Amino acid sequence: MKTLPITVKPHKRTATFTETTAPQGLLTDHTTKAGTWAVITVVSGQLQYTIPSQDEIVLLDPETPGIVEPEVPHRIKPLGPVMFHLEFWR
Repeated sequence: MKTLPITVKPHKRTATFTETTAPQGLLTDHTTKAGTWAVITVVSGQLQYTIPSQDEIVLLDPETPGIVEPEVPHRIKPLGPVMFHLEFWR
């Protein structure tokens, strides 16, 4: 998994989502805009983070955040009860 470049700064944060309130768009392939990175932070539970173009599937939990690269298609899948949020950096 990639790491955030040292040149980016936090831009905004989403509300905290659960397995029932996660926006549908996060559950299907989508991208961030050019120059926008994101960090998926799991507060409790687990998410499956899939990056199809890199054949990468990562299990995210409170100790393992997900790093989203700009313009790279990805999706998440709740694995049972979960609480998480996203932070956008640019």
